[in-house]
Amino acid sequence: MKISYSWLKQILKTDKTPQELSLILTNIGLEVESLEKVQTIPGGLEGLVIGFVEERTQHPNADRLSVTKVNVGGPELLQIVCGAPNVAAGQKVVVATVGTTVHPNEGEPFKINKSKIRGEVSEGMICAEDEIGLGNSHAGIMVLAEDAPIGLEAKKYFNVDDDYLFEIGLTPNRADAASHLGVARDLAAYLRTSYDLPDVSAFKTDNEQLNITVEVEAKDACPRYSSVSISGVTVKSSPEWLKDKLKVIGVRPINNVVDVTNYVLHELGQPLHAFDADQIAGKKIIVKKCAEGTAFVTLDEVERKLSSEDLMICDAEKPLCIAGVFGGIGSGVTDQTTNIFLESAYFNAVSVRKTSKRHGLKTDASFRFERGTDPEITVLALQRAALLIKEVAGGEISSAVSDIYPVKANPFSVSVKYQNIVDLIGKNIPLIEIKEIITSLGIEVAKEDAAGLDLLVPAYKVDVTRECDITEEVLRIYGYDNIEIPSKVNASLAYTVKPNKENIQNLTADMLTANGFTEIWCNSLTSLANSKNEAEAVQILNPLSSDLNAMRQSLLQPALESVAYNVNRKNSDIKFYEFGKTYHFIDGKYVERPRLLLLLSGAKQSEQWNQQSTPATFYNLKSAVDAIMKRLGLAGFQTDELSNESFAYGLKYFRGDKTLVSFGAVTNANKKAAGLKQDIFYADFDWTFVLDALKKNKIINKEVPKYPSVRRDLSLLIDQAVTFEQLKSVVFKTEKKLVKNVQVFDVYQGDKLPEGKKSYALSFTLQDEEQTLTDKQIDAIMQKIIANLAQTAKAEIR
Repeated sequence: MKISYSWLKQILKTDKTPQELSLILTNIGLEVESLEKVQTIPGGLEGLVIGFVEERTQHPNADRLSVTKVNVGGPELLQIVCGAPNVAAGQKVVVATVGTTVHPNEGEPFKINKSKIRGEVSEGMICAEDEIGLGNSHAGIMVLAEDAPIGLEAKKYFNVDDDYLFEIGLTPNRADAASHLGVARDLAAYLRTSYDLPDVSAFKTDNEQLNITVEVEAKDACPRYSSVSISGVTVKSSPEWLKDKLKVIGVRPINNVVDVTNYVLHELGQPLHAFDADQIAGKKIIVKKCAEGTAFVTLDEVERKLSSEDLMICDAEKPLCIAGVFGGIGSGVTDQTTNIFLESAYFNAVSVRKTSKRHGLKTDASFRFERGTDPEITVLALQRAALLIKEVAGGEISSAVSDIYPVKANPFSVSVKYQNIVDLIGKNIPLIEIKEIITSLGIEVAKEDAAGLDLLVPAYKVDVTRECDITEEVLRIYGYDNIEIPSKVNASLAYTVKPNKENIQNLTADMLTANGFTEIWCNSLTSLANSKNEAEAVQILNPLSSDLNAMRQSLLQPALESVAYNVNRKNSDIKFYEFGKTYHFIDGKYVERPRLLLLLSGAKQSEQWNQQSTPATFYNLKSAVDAIMKRLGLAGFQTDELSNESFAYGLKYFRGDKTLVSFGAVTNANKKAAGLKQDIFYADFDWTFVLDALKKNKIINKEVPKYPSVRRDLSLLIDQAVTFEQLKSVVFKTEKKLVKNVQVFDVYQGDKLPEGKKSYALSFTLQDEEQTLTDKQIDAIMQKIIANLAQTAKAEIR
């Protein structure tokens, strides 16, 4: 939100500098994100002065140039070569002296240098209005009034003042501060001073020749509707003061009537809308909801299909405007408009928000209406706008103010206890100061006793409805910086349920990051078409688009979009991980499931001068999965091949009926849907089951073994159907105590082996923690292992 310093000072009388106000605003909860100096005229006329043409002669070497002697208040006259046909002696003119940077309406700014033009010295430039941003004419130089003081700075002569622009990061709950008046109210409370509302005492009805009847059918969506008619206006460009005010805050001037409505919007926070009264059929306005599917063309010339829930401003025949959001193409003010109907209303915030979202329309009006405007300010804003329109566009107020307000908006009743405020803030603020802050914010004290206050909070403070809200108001005006940090902090001991979810997640994330993985955060919203089980899909009631109309049931599809984004930008070597949730609707309940996704693709390692780039494989992913399981201390799980439509092939680690992780290759169908061709491998951890498994883990501390370990290798010939897990299981059943580890370090399948056979080379690590193993013990263990492998797995020693 943009706030003008000079505009703010018209409402709030203060001698604080912009920099001082910037700090105050941030301290009271209206964070100033930027403060910049702005000029309504580019360059601010810096370096330009008023000069007097003492003499003018024809240039000796050019028919269309003149040589002038100009007095700019200095000790000597300046010789300036001028090409304007209207330059003459005795004129008061605007002069750009040497060193001045001129900012023309068109083209880049340029600096005035002392130069020679066709052999004659020129020490400046006599300016036309378009050359310095004061107008559009280039027919000749500007000729000023005879009383213009020689040597006076041009910016003082033309009353060009610098302004400062506050860019405030307004939080959604602070709708009351979405205007210059709202900001002034907060500053007045902090500075313990007053602010001025616009004076509308001059408002009166000139005649009643343009009465337009108003009927509100949808009273819930439009609790208050105020209006007035103005006839005989002349729609034209706004005066400079009005255009300058709007330009500073980034609003483009349109015409005097529309500019006034925008001015009042940003001054008071009340959106207004001006209709061409001659386009209102039947001289009647009806506030209602239209039939589903009604076609309506908005100001941007787009035809929209209305919902039966959209609140519309209609005449006796047709809809004219989407209430609180956007006007219609045929009812707005144009250069031919002479009579206007001015609307100032209070619309239901939820209704406006839904309509704005439904049609994808975000306007200054909808921004304020959907956050909550002040129902008590509609008539004041209407009168303020009507007086300004008379001032800048002429005309007469041709109807009494119509104000349909059947049920008055009551202030919020809130009871507060002084002690509760002090306890929550953590400082003994004097009670009289607490009350003074509360009343300075416009909150009325209905009842007071020694313990606290019964308050009536104005309706425009939509976020102040509870005692804690009042406490927050007191704290921000009192000043967060005025609350000292105590030397002692009291805290109670808390029991943390094991395992600590955050610690486990951080531990895993740190390990993955250290191993070259990059964390990604993907959108939880996706297309319903990506849902594997549409019956379990969690659909969005008001989706932003058809591509974001459901919650994701898997982390894979959004992650593949991230892969495609990187691959399309020549970053095809991918190592991603994401902690996220999937969303499901099961048995009438909404279910969230925490997951961890690993994703691997492209090269295992980048190409270097001393090594070639090799592609990542399933086994690189398995290595990462095994590293996580080992780091978390998860053992004793079973392994099986996947028969899952989400994977082309892969494995799963499980305990009983709970799958801890599934990992493997992405299917061609999923790759095609994401526009990918390269091999991609991913792992899907069910993080809930992982955390449940960790609950059963017991940490046992042991000394480092004193005695050495021993390695033995075996080469086995086995059937193709036999897996390493089966062999490993046989080994540990044979010897649980002394065999510490079993690994496969070579696999061979080829023509030299019998059909249906394969060769596994296994390594065995043996260790006794109490003594050194002898060759006799080792040989005995290995013979038992060989015998059991031969008997159980039909293995032959090669």
